Amino acid sequence: MFDLQKIEAAINQISAEKKIDKERLVDIIEHAIKTAYKKDFANKDAQVNVHIDMKTGTIEISILKTIVATPDDVEDEDLQIAYEDIGGEESGYEIGDTVELDVSDDIQDTESFGRIASQAAKQVIVQKISETEKEKLYHLFKDKEDTIVNMRIELVEKNRVIFDYNGHQVVLPKSEQNAKDRYIPGQRMYLYVRKVEIDPAQGPRVILSRKDKELVVKLFEAGTPELDEGIVDIVSIARIPGAKTKIIVASDDEDIDPAGCLIGPKGTRVRAIVDELFGEKIDILNYTTNQEEMVRRALIPGTIESMEIDDENTTIIAYVTEEEKGKVLGRNGTNVNIAGDLLGYRINLKTIESENDTKEEEAKEDKETA
Repeated sequence: MFDLQKIEAAINQISAEKKIDKERLVDIIEHAIKTAYKKDFANKDAQVNVHIDMKTGTIEISILKTIVATPDDVEDEDLQIAYEDIGGEESGYEIGDTVELDVSDDIQDTESFGRIASQAAKQVIVQKISETEKEKLYHLFKDKEDTIVNMRIELVEKNRVIFDYNGHQVVLPKSEQNAKDRYIPGQRMYLYVRKVEIDPAQGPRVILSRKDKELVVKLFEAGTPELDEGIVDIVSIARIPGAKTKIIVASDDEDIDPAGCLIGPKGTRVRAIVDELFGEKIDILNYTTNQEEMVRRALIPGTIESMEIDDENTTIIAYVTEEEKGKVLGRNGTNVNIAGDLLGYRINLKTIESENDTKEEEAKEDKETA
């Protein structure tokens, strides 16, 4: 038998926890029973109707069949029935009509169907709850794409972090996590809403990120009135999540120090963002139309001696002394790679002798000559 009392208890619990209408859950279960019937007693083309009445505790299951003239004309018993089998003329039907046959008693007396239907109902409920949650998140976030949202960490798992947003669970996958972040249940942090879409294969999707460089942009916009008001603009930004971010800023107002606006009084603005990013380094550079000077600024804290810029192939050869090479490169090439992304050029380093090295070499040669 199909245990309607247990299903009703599950409906009440799920409705309360997931805030899903009971009527929708009933529809979901009706669909599951219909699927189970087709699988166990008919075929996928059968026209089955299921109605659950929670007030009376009854289930009505019926199947629609087309009336054909004789038993020999029945090609598919799941879709057709002979005229004589429904009572002939006394039935009030005619050949070609569709008749709805009640199979509730036969089906519910079958123990295997009750088990199959119950399992199917549970599976479909889980699936539909997931779909419903996705739909709710889609509608909750569809106007928040390309913004940042502050959320509380609810649960930390091996490959994902689950955040709570207004009573709804939102997942940050491993691929969008910043390795430097520390995810602790109860802690709050900002996430960038990269995309809110309806994927043809996966349905509604909300893609959150702690790695996207736009997270840094939005954090600065939220804490820097000059950016919000359009007095200062972010010209370019490059980021290696957890390691370093470089930003070029500019302003049409000559009295404004763009970098100073983002840094804030005594560094308060930039420090707040560094803290939000768990210590990620941030370099803020003022824009200049002098291309060589812009390259030098982008490679700070390293210093280069000279450069060759190939605009056509977007490459730069930067000449650097052995003493400065480490600073220009940065750890694992971080500094030079970010600078290249920031400028839109590939930067290649060539080591040259420093002035001190040349003098030492000349002194050595003079000594040997003497």
